Amino acid sequence: MTAHYDAREIREQAAREADLFSRLPGVLRAAMAAPAYAGRLKGCDPAAVTSRAALAGLPVLRKSELPALQKASAPFGGFVAGPPGSFARLFTSPGPIFEPEGRQGDPWRGARALFAAGFRPDDIVLNTFSYHLTPGGFIFDASARALGCAVIPAGPGNTEQQFELIEAYRPVGYSGTPDFLKILLDAAASSGRDISSIKRALVSGAAFPPSLQAEIKARGIDAYQAFGTADLGLIAFETEAREGMVVNEDLILEIVKPGTGDPVAPGDVGEIVVTSLDPHHPWIRLALGDLTAALPGTSPCGRTNMRIRGWMGRADQTTKIKGMFVRPEQIAEIGKRHSALGRLRLVVTRQGEADAMTLRAETAATNDALRDELAASLRAVTKLGGSVELVSPGTLPNDGKVIADER
Repeated sequence: MTAHYDAREIREQAAREADLFSRLPGVLRAAMAAPAYAGRLKGCDPAAVTSRAALAGLPVLRKSELPALQKASAPFGGFVAGPPGSFARLFTSPGPIFEPEGRQGDPWRGARALFAAGFRPDDIVLNTFSYHLTPGGFIFDASARALGCAVIPAGPGNTEQQFELIEAYRPVGYSGTPDFLKILLDAAASSGRDISSIKRALVSGAAFPPSLQAEIKARGIDAYQAFGTADLGLIAFETEAREGMVVNEDLILEIVKPGTGDPVAPGDVGEIVVTSLDPHHPWIRLALGDLTAALPGTSPCGRTNMRIRGWMGRADQTTKIKGMFVRPEQIAEIGKRHSALGRLRLVVTRQGEADAMTLRAETAATNDALRDELAASLRAVTKLGGSVELVSPGTLPNDGKVIADER
């Protein structure tokens, strides 16, 4: 596969950035018509937010906040200006978090991901994501139909009935979790059913370790991964290059230090923050709680957008120590108070029958005065006492983890 979905995927990155940030002020104005954004972005001049540096100055909205915000102001927490009836479908996800589907074509931006995975118009796709209340099934259904595919709305489970559909319609593509794809393959093999028509897959929603990738490949299916959420749809996807995931068009993706809105250094692991350019339902700096890192350079497949390494864990590392919660943003606050520090990691252990914590801090200035100052800051910010260990720059892993609970 060498073709691309459209010319936008292979334009110069500078042209893409110029396009995104020329549209962003209008999206910000639309967002500020909603009461919650009007409050959060009070004092913001949309016309001045035309760069990543300016965007980084806006507050982060954490996905973990949405259940409480939406409960206080149903159904969308005051972040949508229009009425619920102006959308096509209305969903809920665990939390609960309420999500609407737009009326525009390809509302979840998934056609590009399917195309990159080898799906083409007139293909028949077996879609096994759930269609019940949550948006997963409709995300991939709408995306496949936007590409021009026919969709079998199978959902998960009922393997015997799915075998009947597969043998009758002979779908070439599969969308669903990698786990359920293996279940289908194993069940077909044990019962003598023919599902050999399925040659490619776009999988999401669960881990797809190399061992399972190799097994699926050995069984004749070329499977690609996509990363998305129920709020934003498809955010990034694998291509034939198999080098990370390419960020989708019409999104601004940032990687920030967990617990903050501050961008990480290039290549460092951090939390994914996304701004979407849908004026009817914009998300402004939505922090997903998922970790990743950016890859340097351009994908060998020719797509020029930013690449990420894929999902690398959760950024929300809040833990309870001696009966009190300690959060990543508190560790970030300690770092702001001491400019000589690099990466920080709070290591939580048990000593005897009591919780203990040690703040490990990268710095070139290893001295007792700094150690004492850090211990004082640790107590002031967390209200808990702990020890401090100063280590050389580059000692701590680049994995985005700022609290390591080793109890």
